[in-house]
Amino acid sequence: MKTAGMKAMVLAAGLGTRMRPITDTIPKPLVAVGGRTLLDRALDALEGAGIESAVVNVHHLGDRIIAHCAGRTRPEIVISDERDGLLDSAGGIVNALPMLGSAPFILLNADTFWMDAGRSSLAMLADAWDPSRMDMLLMLVPVTHTTGHGTKTDFLIDKAGRLTRAKGDPSGLVYAGAAILDPIIFAGAKTEPHSLNLYFDRAIESGRLFGHLMDGHWITVGTPEAISEAEAAIRTHQPALA
Repeated sequence: MKTAGMKAMVLAAGLGTRMRPITDTIPKPLVAVGGRTLLDRALDALEGAGIESAVVNVHHLGDRIIAHCAGRTRPEIVISDERDGLLDSAGGIVNALPMLGSAPFILLNADTFWMDAGRSSLAMLADAWDPSRMDMLLMLVPVTHTTGHGTKTDFLIDKAGRLTRAKGDPSGLVYAGAAILDPIIFAGAKTEPHSLNLYFDRAIESGRLFGHLMDGHWITVGTPEAISEAEAAIRTHQPALA
């Protein structure tokens, strides 16, 4: 399995403002959907793909997430503490690089999850990774295979798998919140708040941003009202995809 020895990072430091009032007292990654926290669903996906070590960054109500992670043994979890200041997606990764090392790693958002149709989508993403051509490989999903996302698309993909921005094109695909990144893209980056979108655009310019289509149903939970919709999607799709 290509994931053997790979590390992962789970972005769990967001404020979750759209999930208020729930997130006034519970960090968004610990919100339960279908009887499982969002964070555990991300960590379960990593465990299922054979990932043995994961960095989880924390900020809002970070002590709650740290305590929760202490209850898991697989994957082994290392905390990247941002409680003194939120660093945004890319800044959080740069801060965690000493824990991730110099090899390509898997990146996951803690507020999205999916149900695989068969084999682990993360394992298949790792199989598609080609460092000779790629700086970043994003897991993508058609809008028709999503719940809670709406109609917006993120990227267009060509026959070789290279990505460009969709720019409103409805035929595009949705970024499924999972990727493989070569840490070399962060060379010279400062540990300060900045977005991963900067690196997406740089990789597009150099022809080294690629995509891989996942096989399953993808769910994002952005508001309290979206929880019931997500749970209905789990009931609908999980038995069929089991």
